[in-house]
Amino acid sequence: MNVLLTGGAGFIGSHTAVALLEAGHQLTILDNFSNSSFAVLTRLRELTGKSLKGVEGDIRNLSLVEDLLRSQKIDAVIHLAGLKAVGESVSDPLRYYDNNVSGTTTLLLGMQRAGVKKIVFSSSATVYRGSQEGLFNEDSPLEPVNPYGRSKLMIELILRDYVATNSFEALVLRYFNPVGAHSSGRIGESPLGVPNNLMPFVAQVAVGRRKELAVFGQDWPTPDGTGIRDYIHVMDLARGHVAALERLEQGGRFDVFNLGTGQGHSVLEVIQAFEKASGKPLPYHFAARRPGDQAVCCARVEKARQVLGFETQAGLEEMAADAWRFQMLNPQGIV
Repeated sequence: MNVLLTGGAGFIGSHTAVALLEAGHQLTILDNFSNSSFAVLTRLRELTGKSLKGVEGDIRNLSLVEDLLRSQKIDAVIHLAGLKAVGESVSDPLRYYDNNVSGTTTLLLGMQRAGVKKIVFSSSATVYRGSQEGLFNEDSPLEPVNPYGRSKLMIELILRDYVATNSFEALVLRYFNPVGAHSSGRIGESPLGVPNNLMPFVAQVAVGRRKELAVFGQDWPTPDGTGIRDYIHVMDLARGHVAALERLEQGGRFDVFNLGTGQGHSVLEVIQAFEKASGKPLPYHFAARRPGDQAVCCARVEKARQVLGFETQAGLEEMAADAWRFQMLNPQGIV
């Protein structure tokens, strides 16, 4: 298929690009590079030995989107472009609703005008009810507690409504916690500012860019007192997108899938795995719990296994080893 990958130069996007190219798809990447580097495109070509088209632009530019869909004869869109920092979404919600929600409606309008009728959408486990804990399946109550999560849920609802009244097909993928990097160390998570997620912050502590890690809460009702999350290797996640695209080829209308491992790891377990990978102790201190945090948040993954034929392969040690390799080879990120 000819695929348009929005946000394709970012962390998840770049690994999804590798999986798509290796699966034989033709690829066009649209990215505004607000949180990524243009150098990623060169690395993708080197890694895969395949050609791809890279376009710098914004999904809110309707004429650009429509022209790109038409000129590249796009069959399907994988939509990853979006702002994703929870804290920032609380302090600047309008920016998140404009970029994430308005951007997606503009993308859908461009698809409608160009006659492109298939989309895979990057959603998030943050759409689930924040007051709940434990294992979430696709039918668990939805009640996000921050503007980032609400923007993802709004987009899911828009897609559901659009599919109901048009000959359009949409699959929604709710990510849990993507970590790791490509085994080559050439691409990985390279945030431009202070990392918002645990693994890249741990990696930057290990490489000396950060002094120490703050662990938020040591009195959670978990075996070691720290929060437990479902971490999924980013290359497993990338393969999940290929599986979703293949499902759309068969005809899918609208459906939702969790992408995770179904197994949780605590913050201290992640630190220990990274200490093993890097061969050095990682300084950390305990801090107060953050508002809205949960003790346990993990995915039920039976639906993705049964319908998409998707199962993860990598464990926590491999996730940490790959993340450390990327950080060691790129101590200042991809520049």
